[in-house]
Amino acid sequence: MRALAILVLALWLSVADGIPERGTRNAERETDALAFVGGAPRSHFRVPRLASLTIGRLHYDGGGDWYAGPSALPNLLAALRQRTALSVTERERVVTLTGPELWDVPYLFMTGHGNVRFSDEEVKQLRRWLEQGGFLHADDDYGMDKSFRREIARVFPDHPLVEVPLSHPIYHLVYDFPRGIPKIHEHDGLPAQGFGIFLGNRLVVYYSYQTDLGDGWEDPEVHHDPPELHEAALRMGVNLFTYAVSATR
Repeated sequence: MRALAILVLALWLSVADGIPERGTRNAERETDALAFVGGAPRSHFRVPRLASLTIGRLHYDGGGDWYAGPSALPNLLAALRQRTALSVTERERVVTLTGPELWDVPYLFMTGHGNVRFSDEEVKQLRRWLEQGGFLHADDDYGMDKSFRREIARVFPDHPLVEVPLSHPIYHLVYDFPRGIPKIHEHDGLPAQGFGIFLGNRLVVYYSYQTDLGDGWEDPEVHHDPPELHEAALRMGVNLFTYAVSATR
């Protein structure tokens, strides 16, 4: 996986100057981001060196609609193909925490409006996967917050969720988000926030809260989002995936 990560960074950097409207990131910031990535621990993923990358959609128990937003991940993968040199598939893979397919994906996405419940074995496997290089992005689709916080605390009772600082590379790696994660939908009038869990310097869990980021990735006619919000959501998604595959080694 170390070779894969180096290849990913080389491919991305080779076309970075050609990405349209990629924000105001300068060479100094790029150097800082690479220095940050360099401190990440080694991964034990089975992904072959030249394999296509994809996103894993987490099929969890508890009754929540883990399948919500069917057009979201295909649209994000399309944006990654169009805007980066990353070799990604057209469709996501549905994975479980105890299945072998978990170890074939670098980026695990979970969403929903209802309850989440992990078994004791799933708690153990998720922690092991994250410690060995995985990246979990949980997107609260308005209704998942209480159960997700409860379950992730079982996974990492020794590493609480903290707000990810605005200086973190996840907000600047490809596109600049100086104010953090964009607000896509309004519910309670609260600001959008990005929480995370760090293992050393590496961000292993990112929790997008009060934003409905995944809804912004869906086909525009689903929620009738204006183009600027759809674009902001995709840009943030590009940052998240790029960080996940470049920091996983």
